Amino acid sequence: MRRNAVLVAVALAAGSTLGCVDRRYVIETEPPGAVVQRNGQAIGATPADDHFVYYGTYNFTITKDGYETKVVPQRIPAPWYQYPPFDFITENLIPWRIQDVRRFHYDLEPVKSPQVEQILGPATNLRERGKGVQLPEPRNP
Repeated sequence: MRRNAVLVAVALAAGSTLGCVDRRYVIETEPPGAVVQRNGQAIGATPADDHFVYYGTYNFTITKDGYETKVVPQRIPAPWYQYPPFDFITENLIPWRIQDVRRFHYDLEPVKSPQVEQILGPATNLRERGKGVQLPEPRNP
């Protein structure tokens, strides 16, 4: 009985070290130091890396002062060994860790300053329309 318990404990310990896929992505930007959010959750400044659980599409929002905010729906496709029946083998039976690291690079565009004419033209039109508005007469109670 004691021998069976030892064998079960050894089997469980050995089984816990078998197979695993470590899924990560690394986001780099030009210029570096942009803040990255994944699906609304902050990850950090670039170069930023994080784990992910499932393959699919993630929405990255990348912001940096002086640059346009970039919103990217990034698809991360599953590799061949993550489709059935191979996924069972890679997740449970292979005695080493598989590292799946995806790298993404995004170039940020500087903020474009609007031309003065682009702002003054509509503002002048609005001002002229406002001058033509008649105010209602006040009522006496």
